[in-house]
Amino acid sequence: MGQKQTLPNSTAVLILGILSIITSCFLVGLILGIIGLSMGSKGKKLYRDNPDAFEGYGTLNAGYIMSIIGTVFGGLTVLYYLIWVAILGGAAYSLSNL
Repeated sequence: MGQKQTLPNSTAVLILGILSIITSCFLVGLILGIIGLSMGSKGKKLYRDNPDAFEGYGTLNAGYIMSIIGTVFGGLTVLYYLIWVAILGGAAYSLSNL
């Protein structure tokens, strides 16, 4: 049996997952998480089609999970900022009508 290939972009997905968690308090974390999810899902599909030909699934899966976490945290951060803008906008509007 030949040597197994490393899954394409498994290290990149891991790095994107880590960076998405680290930068989740900014919009960048959400973007990196979405990119990591996209690249990770392609790699998972490739592995599911032929699991005997590839190695590095653990790295890919860990990056995929971290991308999910980073995307969720990034989405919550964006939601937090939107709520603050709505609160401050409502307060400014009510003060301008005095």
